[in-house]
Amino acid sequence: MTSLQQNAHDYLALRQGLGHKMAHAARELPRFVAYLDAKHLPTVTTAAAWAWAQSTLHQPASGAQRQRLSIARGFARFMVGVDPTTEIPPTDLLVHHRERRTPFIYSRHDIQVLMSTVRQICPESYQALLHATVIGLLAVTGLRVGEALRLADAHVDWARGLLVIFATKFGKSRAVVLDASTITALARYVEARRQHAMASKTGHFFVTEQGNALAYAQVGRLFRKAVQTSGVGATAPTPPHLHDLRHAFAIRTLIAWHRQGVDVEAWLPRLSTYLGHSTPRETYWYLTAVPELLDMAAHKVESWQKKVTS
Repeated sequence: MTSLQQNAHDYLALRQGLGHKMAHAARELPRFVAYLDAKHLPTVTTAAAWAWAQSTLHQPASGAQRQRLSIARGFARFMVGVDPTTEIPPTDLLVHHRERRTPFIYSRHDIQVLMSTVRQICPESYQALLHATVIGLLAVTGLRVGEALRLADAHVDWARGLLVIFATKFGKSRAVVLDASTITALARYVEARRQHAMASKTGHFFVTEQGNALAYAQVGRLFRKAVQTSGVGATAPTPPHLHDLRHAFAIRTLIAWHRQGVDVEAWLPRLSTYLGHSTPRETYWYLTAVPELLDMAAHKVESWQKKVTS
């Protein structure tokens, strides 16, 4: 093990010990260190970090390249304490203006059509129910896809109607309240699993007939096929994505609050907590303007103006 490799190992251990997952850095940092060793560099230089970040097959200034540079920068900050000659790459070395994709906001009818289509295109009844249940759960809870697929049997509190989500994207755990109809749907799936699938080898809630955890790629592949087969979103500017179910949940929640006459701004932290966000700032990314929401906002402005002028 070279000196840089040891330093990289110590750096990752330190960050992970402080609670950072460092999953991507754990894959990419050894590659960066190998690059430095191949160049016979004893520490990080700005030129080396820039060249390594650019050495991917992605377009210049892509998100992947900026992420690589961020990993090199984090390691450089650590290396300054080991070697004062270390150079920390500036944050604006790769300028990239991210264009946000407009999410597709599913209607309740869209979701019903997709779940029905999944049942039609799946060759086996258990597989059909498995994937339809996953889609339905994502739609009514706003869970991240990974959160749903990592669920274990022990994470379902049947008595209280809760899902307990552990160690999410921001390292937080939370309880997700379920509607009675959702509990019924999950119970129906569990009964089918008992009859048609092998016992889970990993303790996961959603498993294949062989007892393996359901993979993200499997869900995504079948979901895309259901979208294409059903024609849902066929005329939309951007094609529907699986993650858009989370956006649609946030929008439907906001519309329901407007209809109930609640103070949406005051209640927004509740939605942030439910979605597993650290602050409402992350939640604002999900609140895409839809015609119904804009119409409600216009009515509120009109009511406010009438009160002011009266």
